[in-house]
Amino acid sequence: MATDHDISTLNSLIETTLDSMKGFSDAAEDSNGAHTQFFREMASERSACASQLQSRVTALGGDAEDHSSYTAAAHRGFMNLKQVVMGSDERAIIEEVERGEDFIKGKYETALQDSELSPETRQAIEQAYQSVRKGHDRASAMKHQMAG
Repeated sequence: MATDHDISTLNSLIETTLDSMKGFSDAAEDSNGAHTQFFREMASERSACASQLQSRVTALGGDAEDHSSYTAAAHRGFMNLKQVVMGSDERAIIEEVERGEDFIKGKYETALQDSELSPETRQAIEQAYQSVRKGHDRASAMKHQMAG
């Protein structure tokens, strides 16, 4: 049933979007201040994206995901350990953020290629993807700026 497929796809994206929100929140806490505001803005945007997708799941009659994944929790734990060992290295934080942004961007792009999604669900995903793409591009630009 298309509705079940839409709900499953949306819930997977919600989980990843919540992972991203938490990753940006962690990055804001670990940052030395140079990029803290960007990280906070992106955490807020990702929260709004997750809420938008959760509303779509509810409209479809499903139970919306409201937790991030265990994998992301493990990744954040690794980032925390890395910070203890390395200190709050802004470059390392940007690299980790960009790596997470590569993952979420790819996941959204895969979802947008899914021909089984309803047009309404595809539109909700496309709207959230705009934030994802913006965050990815900005994190990538920061990484390249620090490398150059």
